[in-house]
Amino acid sequence: MFWKIKNLSIRKTILLYFAATMAASYVCGYFLVRQAGFRQEQVWMKYAQDTELYGSGYVIRRPEMSEMSRADMRISELCDFLQTYGILVISFVGMTAAVSLFYRRKLKEPLSVLTKASAAIAENHLDMAISYENKDEMGQLCRAFEAMRRQLFENNKKLWNMIEQEKEMRSAIAHDIRSPLAVLKGYQEMLLELVPGETLDRVLLLDMLEEGMVQIQRMENFLDTMKKLSSLEEREIKPQETTLLELEEKYQKSMGILAAGSQKVCEVLVQDGASNENAEAYFSQKAEHTEYKILNADVELITEVLENLCVNALRYARTKVTVRLSLQGEELWIEVQDDGPGFTEHAQVLTKPYYHANPKDDLTHFGLGLYICRVYCQKHGGRLLLGNQKSGGGTALAVFRV
Repeated sequence: MFWKIKNLSIRKTILLYFAATMAASYVCGYFLVRQAGFRQEQVWMKYAQDTELYGSGYVIRRPEMSEMSRADMRISELCDFLQTYGILVISFVGMTAAVSLFYRRKLKEPLSVLTKASAAIAENHLDMAISYENKDEMGQLCRAFEAMRRQLFENNKKLWNMIEQEKEMRSAIAHDIRSPLAVLKGYQEMLLELVPGETLDRVLLLDMLEEGMVQIQRMENFLDTMKKLSSLEEREIKPQETTLLELEEKYQKSMGILAAGSQKVCEVLVQDGASNENAEAYFSQKAEHTEYKILNADVELITEVLENLCVNALRYARTKVTVRLSLQGEELWIEVQDDGPGFTEHAQVLTKPYYHANPKDDLTHFGLGLYICRVYCQKHGGRLLLGNQKSGGGTALAVFRV
């Protein structure tokens, strides 16, 4: 019963307290007036010399003020006051008690919780949870405040992550630009040293110019990748209807073209559940699905992720890359496996922008492939998981919510 009253709305609680107070005030006032009248009659009886009969009862004559003692006069006047204003006094006291009880039961705790939470948020302490379990309006307000606090915490966390990523990106950009600039600077110093003395060989001069053009082209490619990277967050998801069989047919052709120049095999399979060969626990789950089920997915975005993963896998594979498509509940899983040496770094390191596993890749790659895959998977409501198989070789699992 108490729990039900505690969870009543503020309006209903006010009405309940008001009705209970009015009823209690009426009862208490009635008995107070009766007791005051009875006490007054007792005082008057002391000074009554005779009684007069009126109807069926006797009426005690009210003595004159001069007839009564000072104490009895005050008692009589107090009884007059209570008979006239007693119910009003009781009602005032009852309403005051009701308001005090209403504040203590319904407002004090949630207001204290919200005050502390506001002070914590003002000081940027966003990890303090707001807890108030009542189901009334104040409980709803506290839960809304908690939702706002969680959103602020997540936004603050994302902001700090963006700042950290920005720092890492600036450091990586400085590193990648420094290398071609160092090469060009060395060639310029050689030219300044050899040209005035006319000791520069024509063949060496052509080699230096050609290498300089290679470095310039590399910097142009780097700027192009920078432009692409800046537009990643602006990419909008454009879902369209498709099926696993349509994706398999599409990827069989495109993966065959990618593998043709590498002299390696790339096969695409549709299956129930993920591969059992993977060592990661999340790769070994199973889920029922049909190959003809309609999926709502951004096919172009998923294709770009798959191509990046396959290009990366073909670079390290010895002979073969396997792509497995499966539907796990409301998620599309695309697993890319290779028979190469596998990953040597943690997934968080591998998916950083401008990360290079091999220093030789600096000449042709800018370390954005896995980073782009991770960003696109997250934009599509999924995630990117990297690991190694028990039998050897790396495996990448791209998850998309469809």
